[in-house]
Amino acid sequence: MKDRIAKITFLLMALIVFSGWVNSPTALLLGFGFTLFFNNPFKAYCHKAIHSFLKVSVVGLGFGMFIKETLETGKEGFMLTFLSITLTVGLGFLLTKALKLDKKLGHLITSGTSVCGGSAIAAISPVINAKSKAISIALAVVFLLNSIALFVFPAIGHYLHLSQHQFGLWCAVAIHDTSSVIGASIGYGDEALRTATTVKLSRMLWIVPLSILSMLVFKTKGEKVKMPYFILLFIGAIIVNSYQLIPAMASLTIVSISKKLLILTLFLVGSTLSIEDLRATGTRPMVLAVLLWVFISALSLLYILY
Repeated sequence: MKDRIAKITFLLMALIVFSGWVNSPTALLLGFGFTLFFNNPFKAYCHKAIHSFLKVSVVGLGFGMFIKETLETGKEGFMLTFLSITLTVGLGFLLTKALKLDKKLGHLITSGTSVCGGSAIAAISPVINAKSKAISIALAVVFLLNSIALFVFPAIGHYLHLSQHQFGLWCAVAIHDTSSVIGASIGYGDEALRTATTVKLSRMLWIVPLSILSMLVFKTKGEKVKMPYFILLFIGAIIVNSYQLIPAMASLTIVSISKKLLILTLFLVGSTLSIEDLRATGTRPMVLAVLLWVFISALSLLYILY
C-alpha cells in the first residue's frame, strides 16, 4: 500500500513540476523532500532518465539559438575554460596528495569539478578503472554542491549586479553539472541561459583531452574515450533555427518544452539524493570538493569582473 502511494505521489509531483508551475530550485527541493518521506520507487529508472532528459532538453534549447552569437560566446569563453580546467586539475592533484585521499577518488572529484560534473565522472571512471564506491562518493559530493549552487549562485549574481551574459558565463564555468548550470541560469534570463548552455557544452568537449590525460597518468590501456555526441545534435538544432528550416512557432514550442523537461530533470536529481549517501562520503572528499569549487568559483568570477 505504501509503495503504491509513493508511486502515485511521485508521478503527481513530476506532472506538477513538468507543468511549469515551479522553478528550478523548488523542483530540486521537491525531489529531495520526496526521498525524506518515501523511498524512491523509480530510483533505478531516474538515473537513466536524468541523462536522457538532460540530453534531449539541451538539444531542444538549441532551437532558440543562432550561429553567430553562439560562436562569439564560445570564443569568448574559451580562454576562461582553458585556464579554469588547467588550474583546477593541477590543484586537484596537489590537494588529493595533501589530504591523503585515494588517488582515483580524488581524480574523479577533480574531473567533475573542473569539467562537467556527473558526465565527466561517468566518462573518466572506466578510463582509470575506478571502483564503484569511488564513483558513488564522487557523484554524491558533486550532486550536493550542484544543489547548493542552484540557490547560492543566483543570489550572488543579483547581489553583485552581474549582467545576464556575465552570470551565464560564470555558471557555465563554476557549476559542475549541465543540469544545474541551466537550472541556475534559466531564472536569471534568456541571455544568461543561452550563454550558460553554449559555454557549458563547449566545456564538455574537454572530457576527451582529460580522458587521454587520465589514461597516461593512471597508465591504463585498451579503454575507450567517450565523446559527448549529443553536442552535434545541439549544433544541428542551432543551424536549423538560424536558417529558419522550421516555423518560428515550432522552435518556440520546442524551447518551451525543453525548459520544462530540464526542470523535471532537476526534480529527478533531487529524488535520487539521500542523506545516507551524503553521510557515507566522509569528510576528506567533501573538503577536496569544496576547496576546488571555491577556487574555480572565485577564479572565474574575478576573471569575468576584472
